[in-house]
Amino acid sequence: MRKFNIRKVLDGLTAVSAVASASSAAQQQQAGNRETEIQETLQSEHFQLCKTVRHGFPYQPSALAFDPVQKILAIGTQTGALRLFGRPGVECYCQHDSGAAVIQLQFLINEGALVSALADDTLHLWNLRQKRPAILHSLKFNRERITFCHLPFQSKWLYVGTERGNIHIVNVESFTLSGYVIMWNKAIELSSKSHPGPVVHISDNPMDEGKLLIGFESGTVVLWDLKSKKADYRYTHDEAIHSVAWHHEGKQFICSHSDGTLTIWNVKSPTKPFQTITPHGKQLKDGKKPEPCKPILKVEYKTTRAGEPFIILSGGLSYDTVGRRPCLTVMHGKSTAVLEMDYSIVDFLTLCETPYPNDFQEPYAVVVLLEKDLVLIDLAQNGYPIFENPYPLTIHESPVTCCEYFADCPVDLIPALYSVGARQKRQGYSKKEWPISGGNWGVITQSYSEIIITGHADGSIKFWDASAITLQVLYKLKTAKVFEKSRNKDDRPNTDIVDEDPYAIQIISWCPESRMLCIAGVSAHVIIYRFSKQEVTTEVIPMLEVRLLYEINDVETPDSEQVPPVPTPGTGSNPQSVVPQSHPSTSSSSSDGLRDNVPCLKVKNSPLKQSPGYQIELVIQLVWVSGEPPQQITSLAINSAYGLVVFGNCNGIAMVDYLQKTVLLNLGTIELYGSNDPYRREPRSPRKTRQPSGAGLCDINEGTVVPEDRCKSPTSAKMSRKLSLPTELKPDLDVKDNSFSRSRSSSVTSIDKESREAISALHFCETFTRKADTSPSPCLWVGTTLGTVLVIVLNLPPGGEQRLLQPVIVSPSGTILRLKGAILRMAFLDTTGSLVPPAHETWREHYEDKDEKEKAKKRRPVSVSPSSSQEISENQYAVICSEKQAKVISLPSQNCIYKQNITETSFVLRGDIVSLSNSICLACFCANGHIMTFSLPSLRPLLDVYYLPLTNMRIARTFCFTDNGQALYLVSPTEIQRLTYSQETCENLQEMLGELFTLVETPEAPNRGFFKGLFGGGAQSLDREELFGESASGKASRSLAQHIPGPGGIEGVKGAASGVVGELARARLALDERGQKLGELEEKTAAMLYSADSFSKHAHEMMLKYKDKKWYQF
Repeated sequence: MRKFNIRKVLDGLTAVSAVASASSAAQQQQAGNRETEIQETLQSEHFQLCKTVRHGFPYQPSALAFDPVQKILAIGTQTGALRLFGRPGVECYCQHDSGAAVIQLQFLINEGALVSALADDTLHLWNLRQKRPAILHSLKFNRERITFCHLPFQSKWLYVGTERGNIHIVNVESFTLSGYVIMWNKAIELSSKSHPGPVVHISDNPMDEGKLLIGFESGTVVLWDLKSKKADYRYTHDEAIHSVAWHHEGKQFICSHSDGTLTIWNVKSPTKPFQTITPHGKQLKDGKKPEPCKPILKVEYKTTRAGEPFIILSGGLSYDTVGRRPCLTVMHGKSTAVLEMDYSIVDFLTLCETPYPNDFQEPYAVVVLLEKDLVLIDLAQNGYPIFENPYPLTIHESPVTCCEYFADCPVDLIPALYSVGARQKRQGYSKKEWPISGGNWGVITQSYSEIIITGHADGSIKFWDASAITLQVLYKLKTAKVFEKSRNKDDRPNTDIVDEDPYAIQIISWCPESRMLCIAGVSAHVIIYRFSKQEVTTEVIPMLEVRLLYEINDVETPDSEQVPPVPTPGTGSNPQSVVPQSHPSTSSSSSDGLRDNVPCLKVKNSPLKQSPGYQIELVIQLVWVSGEPPQQITSLAINSAYGLVVFGNCNGIAMVDYLQKTVLLNLGTIELYGSNDPYRREPRSPRKTRQPSGAGLCDINEGTVVPEDRCKSPTSAKMSRKLSLPTELKPDLDVKDNSFSRSRSSSVTSIDKESREAISALHFCETFTRKADTSPSPCLWVGTTLGTVLVIVLNLPPGGEQRLLQPVIVSPSGTILRLKGAILRMAFLDTTGSLVPPAHETWREHYEDKDEKEKAKKRRPVSVSPSSSQEISENQYAVICSEKQAKVISLPSQNCIYKQNITETSFVLRGDIVSLSNSICLACFCANGHIMTFSLPSLRPLLDVYYLPLTNMRIARTFCFTDNGQALYLVSPTEIQRLTYSQETCENLQEMLGELFTLVETPEAPNRGFFKGLFGGGAQSLDREELFGESASGKASRSLAQHIPGPGGIEGVKGAASGVVGELARARLALDERGQKLGELEEKTAAMLYSADSFSKHAHEMMLKYKDKKWYQF
């Protein structure tokens, strides 16, 4: 444990402030002498960065596979990701290094392995028998493009079809190519004069493994005899083929075509199809062919013992169904069910009771992979209901616009949210258990609860239980319910400042102890919610309208006619700043015809029924001023002990007493300074240019931003909102190097940059507001984008009834502190270095009976203030983090005792003061991709790791740290990536992760029956080794494919941290590598022995052959 003496640090401190004088230095020295030693327990070895889990729907899915014995589902994506799902709570994410799209997945059924085929013509074998799957082997095809793969059940030989129409065979054990190749010209011979196109299907006859069915895109299907190396039958059709499926008896197969038809073929009748069906075609009366339909992209043919077979297909709708949603069609006997889907169908699989293709399939469910959802349909129940999906795949139901993460929440919070959320569940799901039930849960080593809150583009907020690396939705709140919705675009009021998503959530402020929730939306609206377990009907929704627009003259071009007198600080609550609580706005236009005093959204004026859960306490809206729309809110804070909410934007700050429903403070940012304004700015009337409406916060599209979308300077009249950060916090995207750089200079000399100063951080606390203070008092600390921290004093009336009757008095303290760069976060420490949390109330039911109310009046809010035993003179430390540096300031003396320049060339996107291992630290995420932590109060660097480059604004908008070493961000529009910076969590992670592979007995093969065994006709087995092995087929051409050995699970060990763990890992790695080399040596020795033995055998045979011959007989 290391001790830090503040006196020693002060001796070596060079610059406390740019304008430090001799007197302040002397004062600082005295402060240092009084300072007690603070023990800092956090060291570098407490930190290690690693990804933990990824939640949400796989972004841009492209492939699907299911292991029917292990009951595990695999999904591949267009970005080379692999997601594996077992029972609810068992999930796994892996990534192919190349990032190429996954085109097909094949399980080695019940073997704990998976083959992935990628668009870059590589095959990979994944080992699923470890908690973090890894690649064992890879095979890169050099001359041909992979189009289709097929791995028969219980076979080690993988058939690989290519774009050229050839089929290669890969041994999945060694991942080497067999010399056996089926060439396209041999397969089709004279049946067609032209190339048949790529291979789109390969499967073996369920009853005869020696017969391989090959489907070519052009419409030709070939039944190939593997032993005789020739085609038994060729089936030709005019229409292109998309997929093929067998009947389990191996006498019939079905093809789906590009004209929306299905053709059923008898194996021994290749001349014409046994039957042609157009599932969605209109049958014409005069016997003509039905009109062509859209292609049937996939068909499956599944049989049942008791009844008719199922034919399940995707696509095939008629062309005149414009605007109809994508459909899955289930044909069972004479009934045809068309199941509409919300998104395009990527792939589907029918889940069957048996893994054997030659038995009755007994299908029980269909898993449908959609572009943005995963749906499971119950085939056994009437009406084909869907299963309730237990995975957290609805994160993106509406695009995520902001995130907050809370660890170590009160224990009763998750049950309370779950109980109100349980009432919101939909009805009509299948009664059966979720069929994807493989794997085992990990060991829960975390005892604390975690909650993630996501804000969405449609104004909804979701609360998630994120405890122990799982994720489950608890409760959903729809904030848009409070507003009138325009039925169509023509009805929409022209007061909107965004064209789309006017209810999108921008900022969330939540107090877990009191359960008070406050949100700021994109239409400059703030809503305060109170949690209640009772249903209420609100007759009139309480609302306030605030006029917050205060601008300054450009110093270069002052307009003398427009300069009003400078108001004095504290007089901002003038009569014009608040529009009275009235539902129809008092005026919609000013005398000169400009839009004035109207909010962007209209609050409902009818009674609102509010279910148990979060219920509206107050709606606050910023209004238009003289034709100028309100600016978006950039900062927000709520305090339940004080009954106050405060918010700010690039014009100023407003504070509201939500108990008395009154505005306490409404000031332009300059007015906060009073006469202390270092920039000497003057107020002026509002601008006449309207801010353009952008895409709002829900930029779901990926990729870099085009130069036109860059925001210019923060003072620019037309600010782009495409980048979806609050206006003053938007960096530029430098497309050349894919990194972000600030468009705004941190220097305070540029008047152009200073003129618009936004409120960027707000923090309620009980501390010393002025240098002369002898005791802490309630106050609000305000941080701006120009690096200024200002303190506002709060004079609160006593609790109980007096709190509702007497006014809260608010006044600027005159205290001003400065840092370089916009202020991001503030916190306070006591003399022991412990965090001083803001005062808060504990939650209680708001709608109580009279006796409870009397008790409540006597209660005082929980107010965490320093104990009287502590020295009065130096009682607290303020920790302030800006986008460039961090400072620790001693209070009440206001001396800067520690300073750390976090970054010179980049800027901090997120800074949080968090607790870890019974201590606290400052955690920062920089735009250059670095994650850093610093000790408190001394700001020693403890961790600095390059983690990920900031390639889009979604990461910037959603990255957040929380206590106990946890962090998260939105890694794609549909997925949350969680990570830890705690060494302890990294060490426990292996135990916490679930296991995908479990030991399950393979079901017994179907019984052939006595007569089938006697007369033949049962399933014919095939010795593939005899056909495809090197001795029979020779070696494949070396130039055709290249074998790449995989890391095989060692990669996880390679990334181990330094220290004892790292050394052990390296030793283990060295042993593994040595073992691998010894294994290779053993294999080579065995090969040499085999070669020598073979040579000896051949030599002996030669000797016997020629032993008795004379020399002239040779």
